[in-house]
Amino acid sequence: MDENTAAQPVVRRAAKKKAVKRPKALWMKLREPFARSRVAKGIVTSFFAQVLRFIRLTNPTVAGSAKLAGAHEGDEPGIIALWHGQHLLAPVFYPSKRGLVAMVSRSADAELNAMVVEKFGIEAVRGSGGRDSSRHLDKGGARALVALKKALDAGKNVAMIADIPNGKPREAGMGVILLARLSGRPILGAAIATSRRRVLEKSWDKTTISLPFGRSAVAVTEPIFVAKNADEAEMERKRQHLTEALNAATAKAYSLADGAR
Repeated sequence: MDENTAAQPVVRRAAKKKAVKRPKALWMKLREPFARSRVAKGIVTSFFAQVLRFIRLTNPTVAGSAKLAGAHEGDEPGIIALWHGQHLLAPVFYPSKRGLVAMVSRSADAELNAMVVEKFGIEAVRGSGGRDSSRHLDKGGARALVALKKALDAGKNVAMIADIPNGKPREAGMGVILLARLSGRPILGAAIATSRRRVLEKSWDKTTISLPFGRSAVAVTEPIFVAKNADEAEMERKRQHLTEALNAATAKAYSLADGAR
């Protein structure tokens, strides 16, 4: 084998790596001017909202599917907990009977997420409540938790991503547990699945993109309460309980959707 032949796999890998980085580099270049344009953001978020509506319309729910809200109506208002990367369809599956306030990250990119959920009449609170320790919430996260507690006190449901951004996927953080303790309201873990989907395997959370013309399913955990006097050991037990219950609900949702193919 000559040197040129031996070098070909290395060249191909380098070219592939460069191609993968190119869209990200382009987005980083365009992000700042895009963020300053209200018109551009309005057009993009309206488009994404319509795409979500179309996916929901073309994915009827299967027998055995639960409701994203109302499955445990006697325990509402509650905290709807979803896994990161598995939550994109939540706005179109949420019934409008009871108000909903959703926590959305404070990152620049997440502003689009906030604008999309607002298209569905859902209020967005910016913050991050997923830190491992309830004693180390930053000011933004603490303010967001206060806002979510006020929403619960007012009779609205709230929605939070249960796992920690860029942390271990499908492992609940402590923020949702802390909110349940402060508010006295239960956690209602939920999972949404469609039979036709694409999983972004290289994303840290295995983000799932649902596709049209399939079937859908929703699974909801039993309510998880956290006592107001719960110590750190008890909160850790509840965190582990939520992780297990939400993973079980996710498996059930996919099983229901896939079984109806």
